Parts: sequence; structure tokens; C-alpha cells
Amino acid sequence: MKNIDEELLSKKRALELWDKNLIENIESGTVKSLVYIHKYLFQDIFDFAGTIRSINISKGNFRFASVLFLNENLKIIEKMPQNTFDDIIDKYVEMNIAHPFQEGNGRATRIWLDLLLKSSIKKCIDWSKVNKYEYLSAMERSPVNPLELKTLLKNSLTDKIYDREVYMRGIQASYTYENQNYYDITKI
Repeated sequence: MKNIDEELLSKKRALELWDKNLIENIESGTVKSLVYIHKYLFQDIFDFAGTIRSINISKGNFRFASVLFLNENLKIIEKMPQNTFDDIIDKYVEMNIAHPFQEGNGRATRIWLDLLLKSSIKKCIDWSKVNKYEYLSAMERSPVNPLELKTLLKNSLTDKIYDREVYMRGIQASYTYENQNYYDITKI
């Protein structure tokens, strides 16, 4: 039941980011902006919403950035260039490796990625065109070589950056990647 509540509450907050035009006021590419997105999405769920983690975490056999180096890594990531599509995906991959929060990194970081793309190259990902398994596979391999991820995401770029439906489909897909697809965002 907890995951269903988490999904519903955070999807409602994701919609508010768009509908209240809060997303337009977020500076792209900063740690502060990612913290804001995470805090906004998960404020009703996690007491650590918007707080950089203080514990080490892993997924499967992959260990994310150690807390000993996390704050320094985040400063380095923030300074990475974000002028081209390749730059932005490189920055996204590094932020995924950092995984700054205990939970909710993927959902918050995909919104953060779209803000980066929107502000820098006037595009965003139409996540509904990104196959879950291809994406998760590409993400898993991206620390070694991000080319597969770049190809996958580049093929799903759209210039419909002000289209609410594209945003909503993106949120729905993002939650599906996390196996949270009980609620259809278009019906919330």
C-alpha cells in the first residue's frame, strides 16, 4: 500500500509543478534545482525529501557515490558543461552515479534532465517513446559508456517543450520505470 500512496501523492505533486508553473522558475542544471524538485515531489512522503543522503546506497551490484565524496562530487557535476545534448547526457549520467537522495532519484532526475534540455537546446525527451527495458539497460551501462543512452534518448527528443501532454506522458513513463504504474496521471 505504501508504494501506491507514494505514487499517487508524488504524481499529484509532479502535476502541480507543471500546472502551477513552478517548473518554469527552476534554474536548470544545479544541485539546488534537483533538491527543489525532489523536495517538491516527495514532501508528503519522505521526511528526507530534498535532503542529500547521509548513508551509502546501492542497487543490485552497483554502489552509488560514497557519502564521503558525495558533496564534492555534486559540486563537480554542477560545474559540468550543459551546452550540447552530449554534455547534458554526460551530466545526467554523473548525477545518476551520485544518486544524491535515499529514494526517488530517478523520478526527480528525469524532470531535472528535461529542464536542462529545455533551457539549453530547446528540446525535451518524449519519455513515452523510451522503452523501459532499453532505458534501464542503457542506464546500467552508462557509467562505462553513455553512447547507448545518448542514442536512445536522442531518438526520443521533441521540441514540444511547452506541451502539457508530453510532460504528463513523461511523468507516467518515469514512474513505470520504477514499477509504479497503478495510477494513470491523466486521470488524477
